[in-house]
Amino acid sequence: MHAVAARSRFLVVGLLSGALALAPGTAFADWPPSAGTQGNTKQTASSDAGTLVSRVTYSGSVRSSGSKSAIQPVGNWTPPACWYEPRSVAEFKKYVETMYKETINTPGQANYAKAAVGEFRAIYKDEKYKDYNGDKADEGNWWVAVQNPDRVDDPASWECSKLPFWVANNDDPGVDQAVTPKILAEAAYNAIKLPETEVTLAPEDVTKVNLPTWAWLDKAQFKEVTVTASLNVAGLNIQATTRARPVSLKLEPGTSDAETYPASGECKINGNDSIGEPYAKGKADETPPCGIKYLRSSGDGTYKLKATITWEIDWTGTGGAGGDLPDGTFGTTQDVTVQEIQSVNR
Repeated sequence: MHAVAARSRFLVVGLLSGALALAPGTAFADWPPSAGTQGNTKQTASSDAGTLVSRVTYSGSVRSSGSKSAIQPVGNWTPPACWYEPRSVAEFKKYVETMYKETINTPGQANYAKAAVGEFRAIYKDEKYKDYNGDKADEGNWWVAVQNPDRVDDPASWECSKLPFWVANNDDPGVDQAVTPKILAEAAYNAIKLPETEVTLAPEDVTKVNLPTWAWLDKAQFKEVTVTASLNVAGLNIQATTRARPVSLKLEPGTSDAETYPASGECKINGNDSIGEPYAKGKADETPPCGIKYLRSSGDGTYKLKATITWEIDWTGTGGAGGDLPDGTFGTTQDVTVQEIQSVNR
């Protein structure tokens, strides 16, 4: 059984077993959320209409799906795990009918799953609605819950718990998680691919006990990155671009037997967008603006130097929307060998 299709069917079964509400909630005054349109054009079904997969697309510096290298928000904030998107009558009908047929015809499928999917289909085909509101295809769209593909294992991805509901053209969907440019911006935050933060060191490969080691990042090695999230479905055409800008570098030597420069270990970004300062001949007696001094040899092993960059995040979106998002951090580790030599000619 295809994993996405199976998850979609399981989601429907879970929603039905919870006896969840069907009607939209309280209206919001700022709907539609953009200068775009919502449902003014009749749509045709697309090839993937049989799954509860988000139609949001990403462009720019996008990390691969499922990658563990996501930026880590500062604080308790997390990107959205789910939201609601519109589907045309044709798309929604194809989704339900495809899901129903696959469930009924799958060998060994549990009877409760077949019953739940049959009940789900009956609601929209014969009972509360007639033929998926086919006679109103030009008047509105179905809104469905989708999950952030990178957070499907997060329990929060089930918080969008309303069954698909009908929304007339240009009406407010009436749910907090209805997709907006801001939700797209938050989803794009989660999709950002950041550059590796391996710092340049001097001495480069092997440093010495009690010898200041200079550390720096050239502006060519790391710079601001952006991801644009776009959604163009069932007449709703919105997008948002999320930008991440590096602001500081945090050095963690990998041992308590070390000192950092500055003492906080946090090196601020320079005016030319670099961090720290490259070592140059003649600076042996100077204190590096960004660096480390190891006080003990690493012996036969190495110390794990962790370099973490803090990124400031903001966004702009359709209709002039925009604002700040929580800062994020992203770090990598590199091996540093420290030898028991007190001084060296340079």
